[in-house]
Amino acid sequence: MRVHELAKELKVTSRELLDRLSALGYPAKNHMSALDERAVQAAREALAPAKPAAPPPQPSPPPRMAPAPAPSSPPVSKPVQKTAEKTAAPTPTAPKAPPPAPPTAGPTKPPITPTPAPAHQKITSAAPPPAQKITAPTTVAAKPRVISIKGPILVKELADLLGIRPNRLISELMKHDVFASINQRLDHRVAVQVAEEMGFEVEKSRPSQKPTPKDWRAEPDEDRKPENLQPRPPVVTFLGHVDHGKTSLLDRIRNTAVAQSEAGGITQHVGAYTVESKGHRITFLDTPGHQAFTAMRARGANMTDIAVIVVAADDGVMPQTTEAIQHATAAKVPIMVAINKVDLPAANVQRVKQQLASMGLTPEDWGGNVICSEVSALTGQGLEHLLEMILLQAEIMEIKADPTLRAKGFVIEAKLEPGRGPTANLLVKEGTLHTGDALLCGSHWGRVRALIDDHGRQVASAGPSMPVQCLGLSGVPGAGAPFRVCADERVAREMAEAERSQIEQRRLTVPKRASLDALTQTVSQGGQAELRLVLKADVQGSIEAIEHALRDIRSDKVTLEILASGVGSITANDVLLASASDAIIVGFHVGVDAGVSRIAKQEGVEILLHSIIYELQDRVREAMTGLLAPIVQEQVTGHAVIKQVFNISKAGVIAGCQMSDGVVSSKSRVRVKRGSDVIYEGVLASLRRFQNDVSEVREGQECGIRLDNFAAFAPGDVLEFYEVRRIAQSL
Repeated sequence: MRVHELAKELKVTSRELLDRLSALGYPAKNHMSALDERAVQAAREALAPAKPAAPPPQPSPPPRMAPAPAPSSPPVSKPVQKTAEKTAAPTPTAPKAPPPAPPTAGPTKPPITPTPAPAHQKITSAAPPPAQKITAPTTVAAKPRVISIKGPILVKELADLLGIRPNRLISELMKHDVFASINQRLDHRVAVQVAEEMGFEVEKSRPSQKPTPKDWRAEPDEDRKPENLQPRPPVVTFLGHVDHGKTSLLDRIRNTAVAQSEAGGITQHVGAYTVESKGHRITFLDTPGHQAFTAMRARGANMTDIAVIVVAADDGVMPQTTEAIQHATAAKVPIMVAINKVDLPAANVQRVKQQLASMGLTPEDWGGNVICSEVSALTGQGLEHLLEMILLQAEIMEIKADPTLRAKGFVIEAKLEPGRGPTANLLVKEGTLHTGDALLCGSHWGRVRALIDDHGRQVASAGPSMPVQCLGLSGVPGAGAPFRVCADERVAREMAEAERSQIEQRRLTVPKRASLDALTQTVSQGGQAELRLVLKADVQGSIEAIEHALRDIRSDKVTLEILASGVGSITANDVLLASASDAIIVGFHVGVDAGVSRIAKQEGVEILLHSIIYELQDRVREAMTGLLAPIVQEQVTGHAVIKQVFNISKAGVIAGCQMSDGVVSSKSRVRVKRGSDVIYEGVLASLRRFQNDVSEVREGQECGIRLDNFAAFAPGDVLEFYEVRRIAQSL
């Protein structure tokens, strides 16, 4: 049965019935909602107090005796019913009949107590309006209706909660200067305010019982059994200044040529490689040395067991070397030093050790506890000693893990590959990662479709300290994010959705009331210059590094805003976003989709593609400088006094002048001053000496001057000549 049908039956309005159903614990959205049997029965019991008028037939036994003659005449059933109705009808109107009944029932005196009941029934039956007064939800209306709103909510969903039409809710929102469509999200504060004004009470949402990714991050290693612990390969990170040979050292160890494939000869990504030495495996992380990749170096130091600071013997300790030492110290990992390029003639190992000692890293041969290895990536000198010292340090640290647990670890890098989708380079720190595992990484989850090792081979599992490339995630996770294997896909999906909902709640706000003009404010309107960027890169770590590098461009004149950033090639959506926001697109190690360049040309959007980060940084700095209007300066070049005015029919009015100081050129601008007032400002139409046009006239010389659109010269007027210079501003 529907709400409006039951309301008609109970002779109440649909609104009153909806309110009573909500109070009884059977909420319904509107008058067309269908009700189950329990809700209908509860409503009938609560809203039909007029039914107690039915008891009058109970205390009057005569109607029960009336049907007795009915069996004697079965053929005439219908007339019997009519007569029964006629006989039953007067019974309510004759409640005075029961008083004589007690004498007939002499032995049953205790039941005489209900005798006042007929008088009460007489009042209720004779006054049906009071029965309707009972059915009206007067007491319920005093109670506030309680609803629950958790975070931002759609206009349509809020209207359903309030039991009103969406268009009415939209009109209420317009009273608060909030213009929203039916499918637009409202801020929690605005939704609560509107609901309270409409007579609802909003209860505070209880914390969700769903597990969040923070739950497992804080979990102790309860399942880690001592009998299952096994030594795991150490994770070693190469840190140091740019061009000090970190990647070249790793190439020599791996007998590969990674450095030759790097754009600009520098490492711009975090690489993870596994090397075997004397029957033991070592996992190496190679980090960039350029100053823009501070976050990458910090992330590498936090993932590592041993930090190897690479210092060039000819350069010594440099700024990024100091920064790398600070990162390793903050991460509380043991520090080793590899003094590279000892084969060069300019190498000075003792100077490097002295610089290290001044920073608190005293070498072992100087009485300290820092292992220093003299190596050469070119000749291979000292590499065996370096690997031996790394294994010795790992043995002292007793690095162990339990391979029987579900895998946990960190994301080294992540990117979006054509044909593969989101791929993440993972470093397993605990347990074993298998193909088919349900993987959770922040707000992304998925089932592991494939695992690829650092040599490009597909493997079935990855144990502790093994770097692998994972396929199957739902999106591109952030670099450095922790990951874990869940019991099943349902748990992974719920935890990822919980994290994603928290991110959306922090990001979603009430619809903006600003106009498009305010979004595209320019310098000419008096506002501060602003350069907007849409950033696309090949991996998540590059985005992080570029954003860090661009934040280093500080200026009080131009602000830099990154509207959006993402992993993958430049698409048409990026161009449309840049066009709507008056932004430029910056790509790093990415391409442009087919047809996007044509769309960018039509929309007037500039696309900058770079493969070296410091070139990208310089280009953005130039673009910011280009937004600054040049500084306009006036430089007075000379003055002339009008001695006589000549009116020539063909040439017009000419002022005969004598230069009192400076110089005037045919391209100079001029002001005509009469006393302290400027009566004209413009440019020269002609400059002559005698009958000839000249390019300039110097101090003490006489000349004839004609101006554009001015002829009201008077003897004694002063002509002031000046030039306008535009000087480019700097950040």
